[in-house]
Amino acid sequence: MIIMCENCIKKFKIDDKLIKENGSKVRCSDCGHVFTAYRPAPAPKEPPIKYNPKPPIPSSTNGLTGNIISISNQKGGVAKTTTCLNLGISLALLNKRVLLIDFDVQSNLTISLGYRNTNSFYEVMNSDSANLANFIIKTKYNNLSLLPSNKNMVLLNKKYFGIQNFEFILRDRLAFIKDQFDYIVIDTPPSIGFFSINTLTSANLVIIPCECEYLSTHGVDYTLKFINLVKEKTNPRIDSKILITRYDDTNTVAQLIAAKLKRMYKEQTFGTVIELDDKIKESSIMRMPVIYYDKQSRSGLKYMRLAKEILESYGGEVSL
Repeated sequence: MIIMCENCIKKFKIDDKLIKENGSKVRCSDCGHVFTAYRPAPAPKEPPIKYNPKPPIPSSTNGLTGNIISISNQKGGVAKTTTCLNLGISLALLNKRVLLIDFDVQSNLTISLGYRNTNSFYEVMNSDSANLANFIIKTKYNNLSLLPSNKNMVLLNKKYFGIQNFEFILRDRLAFIKDQFDYIVIDTPPSIGFFSINTLTSANLVIIPCECEYLSTHGVDYTLKFINLVKEKTNPRIDSKILITRYDDTNTVAQLIAAKLKRMYKEQTFGTVIELDDKIKESSIMRMPVIYYDKQSRSGLKYMRLAKEILESYGGEVSL
């Protein structure tokens, strides 16, 4: 069997008999990272999709191809889900057909839109249908659809992580439906594994939300290094930009860190900055996008500005 280190993505060939039925702790000989390896699940006799990698897609600086956006950061609590929801609704208000994908086991995006006990990508993988469209929900917001998450998602990492070409599973499923949407925006967990690797292999643009605090800058650096690994191995066309979130312009430390981020990542930082805003917290309690909760909220207007910046920067047409 083949196992993969969660930290450096190094693959190793190992005898199945060395791995216990419920998993065994192993240490990567390259980076020293300790993780749990599991025996692979028996492959179905006639898998619905073969995960054979396609030829590399040439890198392009002329805009996105397919408009698939991943919201990612290896540090948690930096407004990934908030950004996914409010960027998605802003693009929808600009007359773009938007699909949000909750690719996080915690299902925060799904809950934020008021859904529970729904199907998820786990049910997609265990269905006879290869078409993702059969599992997508049209939300109450115009132009906005959702592929939800649920507690079964945790089984995907155990079942598929490390099998041959597992990195392409999401990309191959998205091929069935990506022409039905102008933008696909994916919420990811703060960890390296099946979900993050699949999302980055599928995406054209990675938005890295970052708070203006010391530890957040480390999360950005780690995420960028991981993106570069993915770029080398599975997705040469991927681009990335940093989004400063929860910014307090009255806080001296926040000002210094924001200036440092813009200096260190001059060409990789959005001009739009999402300011600290109590309306975000209030809207999340009400399970609403902030711009629907308060049309004049600072954060709602800034997420709209971010959507326009993305359209302007990557060749999209801004429709008002």
